[in-house]
Amino acid sequence: MTGLIHVAYIISALLFILSLAGLSKQETAKLGCTSGIIGMAIALAATLISVNTPWGWAIIVVAVIIGAGIGLYLAKKVEMTQMPELVAMLHSFVGLAAVLVGFNSFLSLGGSGSAEVSAVALTGKELFIHLVEVFLGVFIGAVTFTGSIVAYGKLNGSFKLAIFKSKALVLPGKNILNVLALVVSFALMIVFLSTTSFSVQLCVCLIPMTIIAFLFGIHLVASIGGADMPVVISMLNSYSGWAAAAAGFMLDNDLLIVTGSLVGSSGAILSYIMCKAMNRSFISVILGGFGNKAEAASAEEEQGEIRELKCSDVADMLKNANSVVITPGYGMAVAQAQYPVAELTKKLRDKGVNVRFGIHPVAGRLPGHMNVLLAEAKVPYDIVLEMDEINDDFSDTDVVLVIGANDTVNPAALENPNSPIAGMPVLEVWNAKNVIVFKRSMNVGYSGVQNPLFFKENSYMCFGDAKKSVEEIVSNL
Repeated sequence: MTGLIHVAYIISALLFILSLAGLSKQETAKLGCTSGIIGMAIALAATLISVNTPWGWAIIVVAVIIGAGIGLYLAKKVEMTQMPELVAMLHSFVGLAAVLVGFNSFLSLGGSGSAEVSAVALTGKELFIHLVEVFLGVFIGAVTFTGSIVAYGKLNGSFKLAIFKSKALVLPGKNILNVLALVVSFALMIVFLSTTSFSVQLCVCLIPMTIIAFLFGIHLVASIGGADMPVVISMLNSYSGWAAAAAGFMLDNDLLIVTGSLVGSSGAILSYIMCKAMNRSFISVILGGFGNKAEAASAEEEQGEIRELKCSDVADMLKNANSVVITPGYGMAVAQAQYPVAELTKKLRDKGVNVRFGIHPVAGRLPGHMNVLLAEAKVPYDIVLEMDEINDDFSDTDVVLVIGANDTVNPAALENPNSPIAGMPVLEVWNAKNVIVFKRSMNVGYSGVQNPLFFKENSYMCFGDAKKSVEEIVSNL
């Protein structure tokens, strides 16, 4: 039976790897999702087979029913715009699970693994290694748990506490506080590993370290500016993977180790790619270095006059265009405008207009957010281009439609060295002949930075709900 379980775990691990490979391309994403589902089903079945006690089965069945019920409810209720929030909350569950597994694993040892009270009876090097796994697993899990909750609050935007605000929380000596938390936690780990007293290990080391890690996770994410939240979500995804891997070591579960390592490493790679795309240092983002500079111009300061167009005027401009680029952002997701945008795209292409999409790496609040929305609306894959593929073509574009985007098309990133988003690569839409920005109002983007694009001579504003505006444009074509 043990051999069969190991074979099942190996098959599951291979399917998880195939799932990640499939998710790397739009054309194979559905197959990737299917591979992941099958792999998880096999893993769960193998885990259930390994349970030998009736009460163990009963606990698992109850847990699965409760978890599946909550999952189905949330999956049916959640909107696409809320997916980043849901992902952040799911990461928090993984972190909390790692904390609980760590405490349970330590308590089952009865302290230092003495034969009188230990359920595992580990000694020597094995005990030392296991205690390291427990300590690090609890630390990573605690940071992931509270950090993910803060990320959820920042993305939700409805909470009043300062830690949930889009603006970075800047405490006096914040970097010193972070370093101090790490140093104290490391010192506690030394004591934890060197003492044989159960009460000292638990009350003096493990519990205080957990509290410090909870606070560290809160401060770590709260001190990061709102515009960096896509990177933060990816970073927390990596943390949750390493937390799961740590739980796998504590539970002696090879599949959990492999799966956690896959999630942790892929999340770290994605975070690095996103930081590179934003011209940011990964370490700087983690330490909350982005979004804390004083802005050269306040969010409310006017930088010129705006020119407003009605939907009928936009339709006339599109009728005379040979090439159109659409750059969507989070506002398109909020308005659920992807379907009328897809209809607009089809109508223009039927008229012989060259229509393409320009997608910024951090458009929306989750990597790939815009790609998923456009794929959902059946927009052809071959006309959805990344920032690096489309930026050189704006100078030859007649009309750019900026639908719900703000920070990702902000020229201040390249023109204003004092801007909080200075140095961040953006879609250079202002190089086109005409730029039409769809917004509900003149409010700033998620980073709280004013956008000089709105005041440029070749830019026009089309105010209103993006979905209704695009629908009206389609009816006028």
